[in-house]
Amino acid sequence: MKDVRAGIRWISLVLFLVVLSACAETQFLIHTTKRVTGSTEEAATPNYKIGEPYQIQGVWYYPAEDFEFEETGVASWYGTQFHGRRTANGETYDMNALTAAHRTLPMPSYVRVTNLENGRSLILKVNDRGPFARSRIIDISRRGAQLLGFHKAGTAKVRVQIMADKSRALAARIQGRTQLAQIGSPITIDRLPKPDVKTESLALPPGGQASIGATQPQTLATSPPAARTAAVNTAQLSSADTNVVTIQPVRKTNIFIQAGAFSRFDNANRVRARLTAAGQVKISSVLNKGRDLFRVRVGPLNSVAEADRMLDTVIRAGYQKAQIVIE
Repeated sequence: MKDVRAGIRWISLVLFLVVLSACAETQFLIHTTKRVTGSTEEAATPNYKIGEPYQIQGVWYYPAEDFEFEETGVASWYGTQFHGRRTANGETYDMNALTAAHRTLPMPSYVRVTNLENGRSLILKVNDRGPFARSRIIDISRRGAQLLGFHKAGTAKVRVQIMADKSRALAARIQGRTQLAQIGSPITIDRLPKPDVKTESLALPPGGQASIGATQPQTLATSPPAARTAAVNTAQLSSADTNVVTIQPVRKTNIFIQAGAFSRFDNANRVRARLTAAGQVKISSVLNKGRDLFRVRVGPLNSVAEADRMLDTVIRAGYQKAQIVIE
Protein backbone atom coordinates (compact mmCIF):
# COMPACT_ATOMS: atom_id res chain seq x y z
CA MET A 1 0.00 0.00 0.00
CA LYS A 2 2.88 2.28 0.87
CA ASP A 3 4.40 1.48 -2.50
CA VAL A 4 1.13 2.46 -4.26
CA ARG A 5 0.92 5.80 -2.40
CA ALA A 6 4.58 6.51 -3.20
CA GLY A 7 3.93 5.75 -6.85
CA ILE A 8 0.94 8.09 -6.91
CA ARG A 9 2.99 10.87 -5.30
CA TRP A 10 5.76 10.31 -7.84
CA ILE A 11 3.33 10.45 -10.75
CA SER A 12 1.72 13.63 -9.32
CA LEU A 13 5.12 15.26 -8.97
CA VAL A 14 6.03 14.43 -12.56
CA LEU A 15 2.70 15.81 -13.82
CA PHE A 16 3.18 19.00 -11.76
CA LEU A 17 6.65 19.53 -13.22
CA VAL A 18 5.32 18.97 -16.74
CA VAL A 19 2.52 21.53 -16.22
CA LEU A 20 4.95 23.99 -14.64
CA SER A 21 7.32 23.59 -17.55
CA ALA A 22 4.48 24.12 -20.02
CA CYS A 23 3.37 27.29 -18.20
CA ALA A 24 6.91 28.60 -18.17
CA GLU A 25 7.25 27.89 -21.89
CA THR A 26 3.93 29.62 -22.56
CA GLN A 27 5.01 32.70 -20.60
CA PHE A 28 8.32 32.71 -22.47
CA LEU A 29 6.51 32.62 -25.80
CA ILE A 30 4.15 35.41 -24.72
CA HIS A 31 6.96 37.68 -23.62
CA THR A 32 9.00 36.85 -26.70
CA THR A 33 6.02 37.69 -28.89
CA LYS A 34 5.62 41.03 -27.13
CA ARG A 35 9.25 41.86 -27.63
CA VAL A 36 9.20 40.86 -31.27
CA THR A 37 5.97 42.78 -31.89
CA GLY A 38 7.30 45.85 -30.11
CA SER A 39 10.57 45.65 -31.99
CA THR A 40 8.73 45.37 -35.30
CA GLU A 41 6.61 48.41 -34.55
CA GLU A 42 9.58 50.48 -33.41
CA ALA A 43 11.60 49.48 -36.46
CA ALA A 44 8.78 50.29 -38.89
CA THR A 45 10.10 52.44 -41.71
CA PRO A 46 8.06 54.96 -43.70
CA ASN A 47 6.84 53.93 -47.13
CA TYR A 48 7.22 56.03 -50.24
CA LYS A 49 3.62 56.50 -51.26
CA ILE A 50 1.78 58.41 -53.93
CA GLY A 51 -1.57 56.66 -53.79
CA GLU A 52 -4.62 56.26 -55.98
CA PRO A 53 -7.23 58.96 -56.61
CA TYR A 54 -9.67 59.23 -53.71
CA GLN A 55 -12.86 61.06 -52.87
CA ILE A 56 -13.67 63.02 -49.70
CA GLN A 57 -17.03 64.74 -49.22
CA GLY A 58 -17.79 64.55 -52.93
CA VAL A 59 -14.42 65.97 -54.05
CA TRP A 60 -11.88 63.89 -55.95
CA TYR A 61 -8.15 64.25 -55.23
CA TYR A 62 -5.43 62.95 -57.55
CA PRO A 63 -2.06 62.26 -55.85
CA ALA A 64 0.91 62.58 -58.19
CA GLU A 65 4.64 63.22 -58.40
CA ASP A 66 4.71 66.89 -59.34
CA PHE A 67 8.18 68.35 -58.83
CA GLU A 68 7.06 71.74 -60.13
CA PHE A 69 4.28 72.02 -57.57
CA GLU A 70 3.50 75.45 -56.13
CA GLU A 71 0.30 76.92 -54.72
CA THR A 72 -0.95 79.65 -52.45
CA GLY A 73 -3.78 79.48 -49.98
CA VAL A 74 -4.52 79.15 -46.29
CA ALA A 75 -2.63 76.85 -43.92
CA SER A 76 -3.90 75.39 -40.66
CA TRP A 77 -2.17 73.26 -38.02
CA TYR A 78 -2.91 70.09 -36.07
CA GLY A 79 -1.59 68.90 -32.71
CA THR A 80 -2.58 66.87 -29.66
CA GLN A 81 -5.62 65.16 -31.17
CA PHE A 82 -3.42 63.31 -33.67
CA HIS A 83 -0.16 63.11 -31.70
CA GLY A 84 1.18 59.54 -31.68
CA ARG A 85 -1.12 58.28 -34.42
CA ARG A 86 0.01 56.70 -37.67
CA THR A 87 0.33 59.00 -40.66
CA ALA A 88 -0.80 58.03 -44.14
CA ASN A 89 2.65 56.67 -45.09
CA GLY A 90 3.24 54.67 -41.91
CA GLU A 91 5.17 57.13 -39.77
CA THR A 92 4.09 58.24 -36.32
CA TYR A 93 2.78 61.78 -36.13
CA ASP A 94 4.80 63.96 -33.76
CA MET A 95 3.37 67.42 -33.22
CA ASN A 96 6.84 68.59 -32.10
CA ALA A 97 8.46 67.57 -35.40
CA LEU A 98 8.50 69.68 -38.55
CA THR A 99 6.00 67.85 -40.75
CA ALA A 100 2.87 68.56 -42.76
CA ALA A 101 -0.16 66.93 -44.35
CA HIS A 102 -1.03 67.55 -47.99
CA ARG A 103 -3.76 66.14 -50.18
CA THR A 104 -1.81 65.14 -53.30
CA LEU A 105 1.99 65.42 -52.91
CA PRO A 106 4.13 62.26 -52.60
CA MET A 107 4.86 61.01 -49.09
CA PRO A 108 7.41 61.64 -47.86
CA SER A 109 8.50 64.73 -49.74
CA TYR A 110 9.75 68.15 -48.71
CA VAL A 111 8.04 71.50 -49.16
CA ARG A 112 8.98 75.05 -48.33
CA VAL A 113 6.10 76.83 -46.64
CA THR A 114 6.26 80.63 -46.48
CA ASN A 115 3.98 82.65 -44.26
CA LEU A 116 3.04 85.51 -46.56
CA GLU A 117 1.93 87.64 -43.62
CA ASN A 118 5.29 87.79 -41.79
CA GLY A 119 7.84 86.45 -44.30
CA ARG A 120 8.86 83.42 -42.20
CA SER A 121 9.77 80.42 -44.35
CA LEU A 122 10.42 76.83 -43.27
CA ILE A 123 11.06 73.44 -44.87
CA LEU A 124 8.67 70.69 -43.76
CA LYS A 125 8.36 67.00 -44.53
CA VAL A 126 5.01 65.90 -45.99
CA ASN A 127 4.13 62.53 -44.43
CA ASP A 128 0.34 62.62 -44.13
CA ARG A 129 -2.85 63.28 -46.09
CA GLY A 130 -5.09 66.27 -45.43
CA PRO A 131 -6.45 68.77 -44.72
CA PHE A 132 -9.91 67.96 -46.00
CA ALA A 133 -11.49 71.29 -45.18
CA ARG A 134 -12.00 72.82 -48.62
CA SER A 135 -10.68 76.18 -47.45
CA ARG A 136 -7.20 74.92 -46.42
CA ILE A 137 -4.32 73.74 -48.60
CA ILE A 138 -1.91 72.31 -46.00
CA ASP A 139 -1.97 71.16 -42.37
CA ILE A 140 1.22 71.85 -40.43
CA SER A 141 2.49 70.33 -37.21
CA ARG A 142 2.17 72.39 -34.04
CA ARG A 143 5.92 73.08 -33.96
CA GLY A 144 5.88 74.21 -37.57
CA ALA A 145 3.01 76.58 -36.85
CA GLN A 146 4.91 78.03 -33.88
CA LEU A 147 7.99 78.72 -35.97
CA LEU A 148 5.99 80.17 -38.85
CA GLY A 149 4.25 82.46 -36.40
CA PHE A 150 0.60 81.42 -36.70
CA HIS A 151 0.20 78.93 -33.85
CA LYS A 152 -1.97 81.35 -31.88
CA ALA A 153 -3.98 82.68 -34.85
CA GLY A 154 -4.69 79.15 -36.14
CA THR A 155 -4.37 79.98 -39.84
CA ALA A 156 -2.09 81.90 -42.17
CA LYS A 157 -1.86 82.88 -45.80
CA VAL A 158 0.98 80.78 -47.23
CA ARG A 159 2.86 79.74 -50.32
CA VAL A 160 3.72 76.03 -50.64
CA GLN A 161 6.58 75.00 -52.95
CA ILE A 162 7.92 71.49 -53.35
CA MET A 163 11.68 71.05 -52.82
CA ALA A 164 12.26 69.05 -55.98
CA ASP A 165 15.89 67.93 -55.53
CA LYS A 166 15.40 67.02 -51.88
CA SER A 167 12.17 65.16 -52.55
CA ARG A 168 13.69 63.15 -55.39
CA ALA A 169 16.70 62.24 -53.27
CA LEU A 170 14.50 61.19 -50.36
CA ALA A 171 12.33 59.04 -52.63
CA ALA A 172 15.43 57.40 -54.09
CA ARG A 173 16.83 56.62 -50.65
CA ILE A 174 13.61 55.05 -49.39
CA GLN A 175 13.22 53.00 -52.55
CA GLY A 176 16.78 51.72 -52.27
CA ARG A 177 18.35 53.55 -55.18
CA THR A 178 21.90 54.81 -54.68
CA GLN A 179 22.08 57.43 -57.41
CA LEU A 180 19.75 60.08 -58.71
CA ALA A 181 20.18 61.38 -62.24
CA GLN A 182 19.76 65.12 -62.62
CA ILE A 183 20.36 66.94 -65.91
CA GLY A 184 22.49 64.07 -67.16
CA SER A 185 24.75 63.91 -64.11
CA PRO A 186 24.36 61.35 -61.32
CA ILE A 187 24.16 62.61 -57.75
CA THR A 188 25.38 60.19 -55.10
CA ILE A 189 22.72 60.44 -52.44
CA ASP A 190 24.85 59.50 -49.44
CA ARG A 191 27.63 61.93 -50.30
CA LEU A 192 25.86 65.13 -51.26
CA PRO A 193 27.42 68.36 -49.93
CA LYS A 194 25.73 70.28 -47.14
CA PRO A 195 24.71 73.90 -47.67
CA ASP A 196 26.97 76.53 -46.14
CA VAL A 197 24.48 78.37 -43.92
CA LYS A 198 25.34 80.47 -40.90
CA THR A 199 22.72 80.49 -38.19
CA GLU A 200 21.78 82.23 -35.00
CA SER A 201 19.33 81.29 -32.25
CA LEU A 202 15.70 81.95 -33.10
CA ALA A 203 13.31 82.93 -30.32
CA LEU A 204 9.74 81.69 -30.35
CA PRO A 205 7.32 84.01 -32.15
CA PRO A 206 4.79 85.92 -30.04
CA GLY A 207 2.15 83.52 -28.75
CA GLY A 208 4.30 80.43 -29.37
CA GLN A 209 5.17 77.94 -26.67
CA ALA A 210 8.13 75.67 -26.32
CA SER A 211 7.55 72.20 -27.70
CA ILE A 212 7.70 69.24 -25.35
CA GLY A 213 10.32 66.70 -26.26
CA ALA A 214 11.95 68.75 -28.98
CA THR A 215 15.65 67.94 -29.11
CA GLN A 216 16.96 70.24 -31.82
CA PRO A 217 16.80 74.03 -31.65
CA GLN A 218 15.43 75.84 -34.65
CA THR A 219 17.66 78.50 -36.17
CA LEU A 220 17.41 81.57 -38.32
CA ALA A 221 19.52 81.59 -41.47
CA THR A 222 21.71 84.65 -41.95
CA SER A 223 23.64 83.76 -45.10
CA PRO A 224 22.85 85.61 -48.34
CA PRO A 225 19.68 84.32 -50.08
CA ALA A 226 21.59 83.57 -53.30
CA ALA A 227 24.01 81.31 -51.46
CA ARG A 228 21.17 79.41 -49.78
CA THR A 229 19.38 78.92 -53.10
CA ALA A 230 22.51 77.48 -54.72
CA ALA A 231 22.93 75.04 -51.85
CA VAL A 232 19.33 73.91 -52.08
CA ASN A 233 19.70 73.11 -55.76
CA THR A 234 22.62 70.72 -55.27
CA ALA A 235 22.41 69.21 -51.82
CA GLN A 236 20.40 66.48 -50.27
CA LEU A 237 18.22 67.76 -47.46
CA SER A 238 20.06 67.37 -44.18
CA SER A 239 18.43 67.51 -40.76
CA ALA A 240 19.84 71.03 -40.34
CA ASP A 241 17.88 72.26 -43.36
CA THR A 242 14.58 71.38 -41.71
CA ASN A 243 15.46 73.39 -38.61
CA VAL A 244 16.19 76.68 -40.35
CA VAL A 245 13.69 79.51 -40.50
CA THR A 246 14.47 82.08 -43.17
CA ILE A 247 12.97 85.54 -43.40
CA GLN A 248 11.73 86.70 -46.78
CA PRO A 249 10.47 90.15 -47.78
CA VAL A 250 6.81 90.71 -46.94
CA ARG A 251 4.70 92.03 -49.79
CA LYS A 252 1.09 93.10 -49.84
CA THR A 253 -1.17 90.18 -50.74
CA ASN A 254 -4.82 89.86 -51.66
CA ILE A 255 -7.13 86.95 -51.02
CA PHE A 256 -9.60 85.72 -53.66
CA ILE A 257 -12.01 82.89 -54.33
CA GLN A 258 -11.25 81.30 -57.68
CA ALA A 259 -14.41 79.73 -59.06
CA GLY A 260 -12.59 78.13 -61.97
CA ALA A 261 -10.21 78.50 -64.89
CA PHE A 262 -11.59 78.09 -68.41
CA SER A 263 -10.07 77.69 -71.85
CA ARG A 264 -12.87 79.73 -73.46
CA PHE A 265 -13.68 83.30 -72.52
CA ASP A 266 -17.43 82.89 -73.07
CA ASN A 267 -17.58 80.10 -70.49
CA ALA A 268 -15.68 82.25 -68.00
CA ASN A 269 -17.96 85.19 -68.72
CA ARG A 270 -21.08 83.12 -67.97
CA VAL A 271 -19.64 82.15 -64.58
CA ARG A 272 -18.78 85.78 -63.87
CA ALA A 273 -22.36 86.80 -64.61
CA ARG A 274 -23.79 84.12 -62.30
CA LEU A 275 -21.54 85.19 -59.39
CA THR A 276 -21.98 88.95 -59.72
CA ALA A 277 -24.49 89.03 -56.88
CA ALA A 278 -21.93 87.46 -54.52
CA GLY A 279 -19.47 90.33 -54.80
CA GLN A 280 -16.83 91.82 -57.05
CA VAL A 281 -16.00 89.29 -59.79
CA LYS A 282 -13.15 89.61 -62.28
CA ILE A 283 -11.83 87.61 -65.20
CA SER A 284 -8.06 87.47 -65.72
CA SER A 285 -6.08 85.64 -68.37
CA VAL A 286 -3.00 83.53 -67.64
CA LEU A 287 -0.69 81.32 -69.68
CA ASN A 288 -0.48 77.87 -68.07
CA LYS A 289 1.72 75.20 -69.67
CA GLY A 290 1.33 76.78 -73.08
CA ARG A 291 -2.44 77.23 -72.76
CA ASP A 292 -4.40 80.44 -72.35
CA LEU A 293 -6.79 80.18 -69.43
CA PHE A 294 -9.40 82.62 -68.17
CA ARG A 295 -9.69 82.66 -64.37
CA VAL A 296 -12.86 83.78 -62.63
CA ARG A 297 -12.20 85.22 -59.19
CA VAL A 298 -14.29 86.84 -56.48
CA GLY A 299 -12.53 89.48 -54.40
CA PRO A 300 -10.28 90.79 -53.07
CA LEU A 301 -11.55 89.84 -49.62
CA ASN A 302 -10.56 91.36 -46.30
CA SER A 303 -9.78 88.30 -44.18
CA VAL A 304 -9.53 84.52 -44.05
CA ALA A 305 -12.87 84.39 -42.23
CA GLU A 306 -14.54 86.38 -45.03
CA ALA A 307 -12.86 84.14 -47.60
CA ASP A 308 -14.23 81.04 -45.85
CA ARG A 309 -17.75 82.42 -46.04
CA MET A 310 -17.39 83.43 -49.68
CA LEU A 311 -15.96 80.02 -50.58
CA ASP A 312 -19.08 78.37 -49.14
CA THR A 313 -21.24 80.74 -51.19
CA VAL A 314 -19.42 79.95 -54.44
CA ILE A 315 -19.53 76.20 -53.80
CA ARG A 316 -23.28 76.37 -53.10
CA ALA A 317 -23.68 78.19 -56.41
CA GLY A 318 -22.46 75.01 -58.09
CA TYR A 319 -18.69 75.49 -58.44
CA GLN A 320 -17.36 72.51 -56.51
CA LYS A 321 -13.75 73.10 -57.50
CA ALA A 322 -13.66 76.64 -56.13
CA GLN A 323 -10.68 77.43 -53.92
CA ILE A 324 -9.02 80.19 -51.93
CA VAL A 325 -5.98 81.73 -53.62
CA ILE A 326 -3.53 84.39 -52.49
CA GLU A 327 -1.87 86.92 -54.77
